[in-house]
Amino acid sequence: MSPTPEPTPARLRAIPSRLLTGAAVVADRLVSERLTAEGARKWHFAVLVTLAEAGAASQAELSRRTGIYRSDMVAVLNELADADYIRREPDPADRRRNVITLTPAGRRRLEHLDALVADAQRELLAPLTPGQQDELTRLLTVLTEYHHPPHPRPHAAQ
Repeated sequence: MSPTPEPTPARLRAIPSRLLTGAAVVADRLVSERLTAEGARKWHFAVLVTLAEAGAASQAELSRRTGIYRSDMVAVLNELADADYIRREPDPADRRRNVITLTPAGRRRLEHLDALVADAQRELLAPLTPGQQDELTRLLTVLTEYHHPPHPRPHAAQ
């Protein structure tokens, strides 16, 4: 074995799925490091963003909107409630379920976490021009929406 690492073969460097995986690993690390340093997790961020954008929601709605499994959502909500970032209150329309709302402290926390995530995005996308960053985001959105559409594609329902 040589002390100098061998370059990755060109065929491997040209496989889009492999490139996406590599970029995703870096992106995940950058965001996770910043959030962890502040005592937060990506799921905390996802719940706070969802509540800020869509308003109060049930636990099941938050699970669907964020992609966090219902069984994991309980722990996430417990952590956020313990820190006074969210409030759980009985739903006036259905007392069997709770409505989750963002507190003022949760809004402040989200502003702080937003800045950390934005900083991670800047670092991740630093080698790209602003136009390339926009194009990458657009293309990733196309791929994501095609493979995980909000509603089943017509041929998928058959």
